[in-house]
Amino acid sequence: MGDVAVGARSGHDGPEGQPERPDDAAAPAVEGASGSGSEAADGSATTERAEQDPKKKQRSFWKELPILIGIALVLALLIKTFLVQAFSIPSDSMQNTLQQGDRVLVDKLTPWFGSEPERGEVVVFHDPDGWLRGEPTANPNALQTVLSWIGLMPSAEEKDLIKRVIGVGGDTIQCKGTGPLTVNGKALNEPYVYPGNTPCSVDEDGGQFKVKVPEGMIWVMGDHRQNSRDSRYNQTDKHNGMVPVSEVVGRAIVKAWPINRWGTLPVPDTFGQYGLSDQVAAAVTSPASVALVGAVPLVLVRRKRKASK
Repeated sequence: MGDVAVGARSGHDGPEGQPERPDDAAAPAVEGASGSGSEAADGSATTERAEQDPKKKQRSFWKELPILIGIALVLALLIKTFLVQAFSIPSDSMQNTLQQGDRVLVDKLTPWFGSEPERGEVVVFHDPDGWLRGEPTANPNALQTVLSWIGLMPSAEEKDLIKRVIGVGGDTIQCKGTGPLTVNGKALNEPYVYPGNTPCSVDEDGGQFKVKVPEGMIWVMGDHRQNSRDSRYNQTDKHNGMVPVSEVVGRAIVKAWPINRWGTLPVPDTFGQYGLSDQVAAAVTSPASVALVGAVPLVLVRRKRKASK
């Protein structure tokens, strides 16, 4: 019994072992046949795919095109909202730094990180209190509206202005006679002022002034001093001619168009002169402030003595 069981398993003894040999011999032939069949099938399938590939690629492109356009529009909108936006110069108030019709790119990113306008920067800001009252309203076509919405063209509907920051919170600014314009008692050297203009205008409408800029505000003026309705000529509005920092869209950093006028808009050297910020710093180190700081330790010592008793 034990030998029969072993023979059956090994295929050398008993009638059960004999049929296994033909089956073993036939197995390679079956495998070969199946292999050739699959090769033939694969060959015909490859030919069919090769014939269909161009059509598939063409259909794939047209299917993906709307998705690509959608992604491009979303990216353009995000860039306009958070990074950079194009603006058109509507008037001659910033000549010759900027000409009417120029396109500038405005940095909108840094304000998101708490950056505030600084002296000498050219900034775009929303109309603070009807400065553009009476100005003609643009009537853009459908294409201009779409392009301005995604930031590829300046918006024709937004009421924005562009001027140079002359003073920030804490500054005292004065125009006396034809100039020079002074900030915290320091005279500005202004080569950017339109040729033939004087830094200060002699008139009774606001050209002669002395103002102190509150915190959170800026004082702005155009480079074409005798052709700019800026902070000087809006001192009767609710902000007394000042522009709230919250209304500033961003700093104009580049003249982008026309291409022959391409260039950056740096802060002029005169705004970096020594002592310009002394008056602002003096508010912190005034005698009253020093006395207050000096009194704090004395009060603390006195309280400790009372507590020990």
